[in-house]
Order: sequence, then C-alpha cells, then structure tokens
Amino acid sequence: MDTRVETGALVQPEPAESAPLSESASSTRSDTPTLRAFSVLEHLVAAKGALSLADLASIIEQPKASLHRMLQSLEAGGFVAREPGQKNAYVIGPRLERLGVDVMMHSGARRQRHAILEHLVADLGETCNLSMLHDTQVLYLDRCESPWALRLELEPGSHVPAHCSASGKLLLAMMPRDERAALIRAMRLERFTPNTLADPSLLEGELDRIAHKGIAVDNEEFVLGIACVAVPVLDPRGRCIAAIAVHGPVSRMALSRALTFVPRLQHAAAELAATF
Repeated sequence: MDTRVETGALVQPEPAESAPLSESASSTRSDTPTLRAFSVLEHLVAAKGALSLADLASIIEQPKASLHRMLQSLEAGGFVAREPGQKNAYVIGPRLERLGVDVMMHSGARRQRHAILEHLVADLGETCNLSMLHDTQVLYLDRCESPWALRLELEPGSHVPAHCSASGKLLLAMMPRDERAALIRAMRLERFTPNTLADPSLLEGELDRIAHKGIAVDNEEFVLGIACVAVPVLDPRGRCIAAIAVHGPVSRMALSRALTFVPRLQHAAAELAATF
C-alpha cells in the first residue's frame, strides 16, 4: 500500500482505474426472457387471428422448445389462450384483455381524451362517448354529458350490449368476418325495442353495410327515443381501436340531424387516435 505522509497530512493513494465495462454489460439488454415474452404478446395483439407456435418462432427468432415453455407459462397466467379446436394456435388471453381495458381506462392520456370529448360536446350540444369492445359488450372508456336535463346518463366503465348500440355495431363491423361471426354466436341478441336487430342474419347484413360506410347508427334500437351515430378511431395501420359517438333524444336530435355531425366526429376521432 502506497500511503505517504507529506507535511504532516495523510495522503491516500489514488484509486486504481476500474476495468472498462463490456459493451453488453454497459448497455441495457434488449434480449431477455421478459422482453421476449412481451414481444410474443405484442405480436398476438397485432395479429388479425391466431398465431401458431411455428409462426411465433419465426417472427421472434426463438427455438420452438423454449418458446413453447414460455407460452405454457403465459397460458397458465391467463395472458394467452389456445384457439378453440387448434392445439398449437394462440390468441390473447382474458387476463391480457382485462389489462388492456385497465390501461385504456386509466391511461395518462385520459385527460387529453376527455378534453377532446368536451370540445365535441360544446360543438354538437349532445352527449359524446369513447368506447371499445369488452367481451360481447361495449365498454365506455369515457363520456362527456350534454348540459341538457333530458339525457341518457351512463358512467365511464359502464357496459351496454354491442348488437343494438351504434358504437357496438361499428366495432363488430370492423372485426375480421370469422372473428365477428364467432362473437355473434356467443352473444345473447336480446330485443330491447321493436327496432333491435335480434336476428343474427339481419345483424350480419347490417354490419356488412357499416363496414362499407365506416359509420354506424342506433335508430332507437337500445332505448326508445334515443338516436346515436358512431365513427371509428383508427390506428396508423387502419385498425379500429375504439369508437366515438354522439347520442341524444330524437325529440332534439333526429337521426337525420345526427348524421350531419359525422365530419365533426371524424375530426375528433383523428385527434383521439393520436392519443393511443
């Protein structure tokens, strides 16, 4: 130890230089089991249908054996599920769906989205909402009520049937046809008013028309006296991630008048898309 005494003061030796960190140790590793698992989930969310073990192994460049073990763990945790009738085809699981809903409900962008809805209500004078599909129902992510005393009030987090609401029909219409057909088979098509489409074939025809137009209406199909128009919120790939809608009593907002709001709704939808 080279400790020296100079003019009565103890002079400590200079510390030895540390060996330089290797490049792999000094940088954040991008190839870890956790990140590979997130990559699997990300690709399953982005896929239009189920992905096989071989598909996933090719996409993330991982051996099938280790990927299969990872998928088993994710399946046990509810984050992925097997496609019904297919042993080695995977889709997102119920726990991941719930997590996605929670993220949407409590996102840091919620204040920004609510401000967009507030501006929309100020322009249109009627209640507006942002929603997404959750299981077989529509989940309201956010709502901004109109100032009128006569209105239909539903809190964020509320659910309504998909087959008889403008937002629900729009979200169903934008799904791949095979997924949509499977979901309709699982739905209870309850008739709420004389205008409700409770017949699967009639509903499918309506959804085809909506998919072509990109606009959906609720012509007193859920609640008598209430009309609604909805348009999609699209991500950069053109996929429908949510729906934005305006609704009000037909005594004040006839369906023909509601349809004149479509350009303003589409503008708000583009603003909302930028927050996702």
